[in-house]
Amino acid sequence: MKRFTPQKIFDDGGVFAYPTEAVFGLGCDPDNDDAIQKLLSIKQRSAEKGLILLAGHYSQLLSYIDETVLPESKRLKYSLNWPVGVTLIYPVKKQLSTLLTGKFNSIAVRITTQPDVVALCKQVNKPIVSTSANLSGKSPAIRWQDLDPLLVDKLDFVIKGQTLDYNQPSKIIDVLTGDVIRS
Repeated sequence: MKRFTPQKIFDDGGVFAYPTEAVFGLGCDPDNDDAIQKLLSIKQRSAEKGLILLAGHYSQLLSYIDETVLPESKRLKYSLNWPVGVTLIYPVKKQLSTLLTGKFNSIAVRITTQPDVVALCKQVNKPIVSTSANLSGKSPAIRWQDLDPLLVDKLDFVIKGQTLDYNQPSKIIDVLTGDVIRS
């Protein structure tokens, strides 16, 4: 019998559910357009909306974000003191897939302390795609047991961990302007 691990599924272009800070997320390899298309199809989400990258460490984001357009003070502020549970909007590197960015020239990124996600990001040495684990327009699951069975049937794996019990989605801040997109 084959042993399927989250890393193997990730490497093979699979889509999986996992716990984040507040809700369960859906993820895949951000460098695999087929996997991203599969995730968007499963979720029934428009590609023009863009997606989030979730990382265990800032260095895992450097292949995706363009720090060169940031003033040094802002670059240092966020790279050294990432606010816990906050999603930041960064300019993107030019080669980044529009399946990740949607209609934007930026990408939402977050560093997490959720141990299952941190471990997976460390194993694969990159961030993972993140969007809430629900069909578009439906409520996201807080626990893996609450995932929509229609969604689970289409996934390759579910990481059966626990969220960090945050009671609301992350705040979103644009790093260039400092504007709060979602509080």
